[in-house]
Amino acid sequence: MPTAPLAATPRPTVVVVDDAAELRALVRARLRVSEHFDVVGEGSNGRQAVELVREHHPDLLLMDVSMPEVDGIQALPDVREASPHTTVVMFSGFEEHGLADRALELGAARYLQKSSSLDTLPHELLAALGRDRPSASSEAPHVEPVLAQHVERFREVFDDAAIGMATLTLSGRVVRANASLAHLLDRDLASLVGRPYADLVDVGRRGLARALVRVVEGGEDVVEFGHGVVGAPARRLQATVTPVRDARGRPLYVLVQVQDLTRQRAADEALRDSEQRFRLLVETVQDYAIFMLDVDGHIASWNAGAARTKGYTAEEIIGRHFRTFYPPEVQASGHPERELELAVEHGRYEEEGWRVRKDGSRFWAQVTITAVHDETGTLVGFAKVTRDVTERHAFLESQERSARALAEANERLKKVADEQARFLAVTAHELRGPLGTVGMSAEMLQRHWAELLEDERASLLQGMVDSATQLDRLLTDLLTVSRAQAQALDLRPQRVEVLRHLRGLAAARAKRDPQAEVVLEGEDAAVLADPGRLTQAMDNLVTNALRHGRAPVRVHVTPRTETVEIAVTDAGGGVDPEMVPRLFGRFATGSAKGTGLGLHIVREIARAHGGDATYRVDDGAFVLELPRDGATGARETGSLDGAAR
Repeated sequence: MPTAPLAATPRPTVVVVDDAAELRALVRARLRVSEHFDVVGEGSNGRQAVELVREHHPDLLLMDVSMPEVDGIQALPDVREASPHTTVVMFSGFEEHGLADRALELGAARYLQKSSSLDTLPHELLAALGRDRPSASSEAPHVEPVLAQHVERFREVFDDAAIGMATLTLSGRVVRANASLAHLLDRDLASLVGRPYADLVDVGRRGLARALVRVVEGGEDVVEFGHGVVGAPARRLQATVTPVRDARGRPLYVLVQVQDLTRQRAADEALRDSEQRFRLLVETVQDYAIFMLDVDGHIASWNAGAARTKGYTAEEIIGRHFRTFYPPEVQASGHPERELELAVEHGRYEEEGWRVRKDGSRFWAQVTITAVHDETGTLVGFAKVTRDVTERHAFLESQERSARALAEANERLKKVADEQARFLAVTAHELRGPLGTVGMSAEMLQRHWAELLEDERASLLQGMVDSATQLDRLLTDLLTVSRAQAQALDLRPQRVEVLRHLRGLAAARAKRDPQAEVVLEGEDAAVLADPGRLTQAMDNLVTNALRHGRAPVRVHVTPRTETVEIAVTDAGGGVDPEMVPRLFGRFATGSAKGTGLGLHIVREIARAHGGDATYRVDDGAFVLELPRDGATGARETGSLDGAAR
């Protein structure tokens, strides 16, 4: 008996939950175009997913895995309880098989990849509902070739890394891990996926929770905390947490790097043991100066060790005050007499310090003074023991210097590792986001142009333009930083009239952002610079002002004797004082906007020209200084924005 046509069946109701509004809009449009579904609700986290299914009891819930507050895996049991008949399909960018298995165990009907073509999404959802199956002729999941290449390279780096690495949801659940992390935690790699990271570590739950709050809600880029390992109490690990954000600066998921500190601690203990053994060895082989003092501190006896150590014979020294052995400045302070008072008060006194031999040379001495009493308890004098430990003192000072140098080297290495981790996270995400948007939007426009509404087509096209602009800026910035670091920045300096050049830059900016108001002020001058690099530097400064400050942006040109100063200010509140020392460092950003490369590139370009880039705290100006070339022109004031139009 033939089945009824699909159109006769009521459309399934759908709730879409994903923290990316752009992706929700894309999915909503695709489901509407398919004419098979009615989207009745949208949410941005697992808590909202539970509320929405309890309110609508939809036929199907399409839910992301990594979301803030409550992730998809964590919310899944509550969703199933709130609306048992609702079919749940997980929709994620993570491809870890263990994560998919965990989702299915908790009641999900399917686990779909975000990188797959949207064209097959309606069929996949219908199949999950048992109303349709994917066509055998459907195209295989499609990933843009460039995106696939970068994703594959990132996976290779991730999987083969010598340090432990894991990707967590925003609530701390493991969605991907590498073999190094499994080894550190003494667990099978497959068993890590889908589990809360806090359940795998010892004394680390609070540290992880605080770290997640700081990166997800606090906007921090790097947070560290230490923890142990369940079942291995002697092992100590150091975890570095870095968020991966979307184009708007919102956290998508968390990258965790884990290093084993156990060997380092063992090495520190071994060093301390070595120092102790050395100290004992030195104390054993050194001669002792042992002599007696009367109650006033005059020398009453003298042994051979004292003669060898201090250079005096018994006849020369007995009867003299023991302050003789102290440097003049110590004698003047009354310190020798104070030593005797402390010995009487506490029974003994110990110290280390400089002492003086008969020939005037100094040595580092370890001194013990013991108060001596007779059988009635009356003070009769002092026993004084002195050891020449000059060699040991020099050794310990050398060790302290070496330890400081080692600590500084470790800190530099750590900064490099943190910077590399940040570089990987920024590059992977900044490429994946816009490339994915361009690919999926282009595919949808190609396949469903006539079916899309006008505002939907405009929105998709604008998203492609914005993503392409973002990619071009990112690639240009990365290439410039790489060449500057290798001291291979290509410069072709020539005479450039600053105001004329800035008007050209403004014209290009006016096309991109007609609402931005940029005002040019000051006195015209010529610089010796590469025009393209000057454009790049000024565009970065103006973009930084518009992104982090408030219009209008003012560009003031001031000729100096040897240089030309170009100062950029805005109407915002200025830079946070804590941010000022690292403004021009790589990946330095005080917010979730941008990669943190713009100001670093400005400084590198300026220095490559023989100039510099600085921040002036008194008026909040970012100042670009370049070598001057030729005489200045007449004073000119005007609006870059208006001139461009």
